Amino acid sequence: MDRGPAQGAQRSATLALAAIGWLMQDTDRAERYLALTGLDPDSLRAGLGDNQVLSSALDFLANHEPDLVRAAEALAVTPEELIAARRELAA
Repeated sequence: MDRGPAQGAQRSATLALAAIGWLMQDTDRAERYLALTGLDPDSLRAGLGDNQVLSSALDFLANHEPDLVRAAEALAVTPEELIAARRELAA
């Protein structure tokens, strides 16, 4: 059974939201993410429905493999799934 484009986009957004939740669990990692993206907690909250904000979390993980691997393990997905979600959201 094929997933349609809408389902793929929904899954990507859900993975990105889960990744943001994972990022925010560690103060140092959260501060690094916010500093590198230029987001603050209010703009992050306001942008949770924005693909650009969602993909920023996946970009952050993609640029630091240890975090990518740890996030994938915590979210019970593969690193490749997170990277695929990143591509989907950036499209």
